[in-house]
Amino acid sequence: MMSNLFSIFDPASPSFFSVNWSSSLLFILLYPVIRWVSVSRYNKMMKNFKVYLYSEFKPLVQKTSFILLVSVSVLLFVMFNNVMGLLPYVFTSSAHLTFSLSFGLVVWAALMFYGWAHNYNNLLVHLIPQGTPMALMPFMVLIESVSNIIRPGTLAVRLSANMVAGHLLLSLLSSAFVISPLLIAPLLMAADAMLMMLEVAVAFIQSYVFSVLVTLYVAEFTG
Repeated sequence: MMSNLFSIFDPASPSFFSVNWSSSLLFILLYPVIRWVSVSRYNKMMKNFKVYLYSEFKPLVQKTSFILLVSVSVLLFVMFNNVMGLLPYVFTSSAHLTFSLSFGLVVWAALMFYGWAHNYNNLLVHLIPQGTPMALMPFMVLIESVSNIIRPGTLAVRLSANMVAGHLLLSLLSSAFVISPLLIAPLLMAADAMLMMLEVAVAFIQSYVFSVLVTLYVAEFTG
């Protein structure tokens, strides 16, 4: 009997020695620390990649270099977790709302505290769009406040849903490959390979989208 497709997201280690969520910290082993190790092609590639990211995010945040560093760090962290989840026998942390919602909530709360402490005027201005009639101002404040509060949830659901969808398709094709006739197996293998390349692209795109949205939220009180 075929098991549930969502079983690929189940924990794979004993409850007394759960190391599943430690996959979120594997990026520390892969992230190049130039001050500690000798320069290599991988380090140069990552350095050039970070320079490119800084150039991409700089137009969004023009005044605060600290926010620019946060945006790039968020992108790299989410990207490494997405890519690591594509490897065999590695727990896919970014496909779980437990991870994405916790991470999104922490990032959003930290940036909100920073915004209210340093530039609360811009945050208050964004609660009432320009040209709003006087009678609608209380409703606009309520709507904008709710929209601001649900932002961590929308970030988390968007990230997890995209990662879950791709993993389910990969699991479905892999299961069909095992029981398929010999003539159809090469076609399924080719489709699985193409879907895997698509998932790698999705891993990069979703990390970029997550980071850009965080940066745009921050731009409300830094602009």
